[in-house]
Amino acid sequence: MSADVIDWRNPRVVSAVKLHRAAARRKSGAFLAEGANSVAAALDTGRATELFYSPRAAEREHELVATAAALGVRTTAVSERAAEHLGETVTPAGLVAVCRLVDVPLSQVVSRAASPDSDMPVRSRLLAVPVQMADPGNAGTLIRVADAVGADGVVLAGDSVDPHNGKCVRACAGSLFHVPIARERDMDAVLGALRDNGITVLATTARGEVDLDDADELLRDAGESGGTAWLFGNEAHGLDPAVAARADHRVRIPIHGRAESLNLAAAAAICLYADARVRHRS
Repeated sequence: MSADVIDWRNPRVVSAVKLHRAAARRKSGAFLAEGANSVAAALDTGRATELFYSPRAAEREHELVATAAALGVRTTAVSERAAEHLGETVTPAGLVAVCRLVDVPLSQVVSRAASPDSDMPVRSRLLAVPVQMADPGNAGTLIRVADAVGADGVVLAGDSVDPHNGKCVRACAGSLFHVPIARERDMDAVLGALRDNGITVLATTARGEVDLDDADELLRDAGESGGTAWLFGNEAHGLDPAVAARADHRVRIPIHGRAESLNLAAAAAICLYADARVRHRS
């Protein structure tokens, strides 16, 4: 464990701070995870390469810092001012890990084939596919929901937010490291990969012909075959009708109150939990 406290002008701190920018993340293949939950998940999954911690953070999270050091992760004590530069929150956590990027190829997320090194049987998939998602907070919440329901992966389709964005990482609360995430701009490639793997594509839309309350049989049948992939639309404009038309089914969430619509992350939580409920009952 590093004994000397370095300040914000140190080259390693300066280099890490640059990871707040997407271009620097792409170039270096690394991003920042801030806060105890994210750092703990990064360490648990072997993604962290360096841990910066302030004196105050060392007092609160001394076990986490010690764990990082025991795992061979470089641990670096930084000044409180350096911690402010490394963090993106109003009140910095003082605990920031440099991590390897987490996104994986689309084929890895959609494939139902078991790993050659795994004894697990081939299983159907439960996937969340947000299309043109723009808000990093919503993206992080959706990834966290996907983790909670036991989904097999998230595909960020179209021109979507970078999951390594600081706000997204914080909203994930560690789930970014638990759920396989793929990014694919080409919607044709996404839909083609889903169909090639026998996955039923469900589009969420207010004008869907299937009511979610009546979808149990559909979800059960899909779960017993290739699985399901839920398409969720952009926060501002919803799902492109042309994309929704290419889904196997269009599902609407019944709204019994006076709300005009649901937040994207809320809609995703309802649909994914409904699907997971049917699967676990089966």
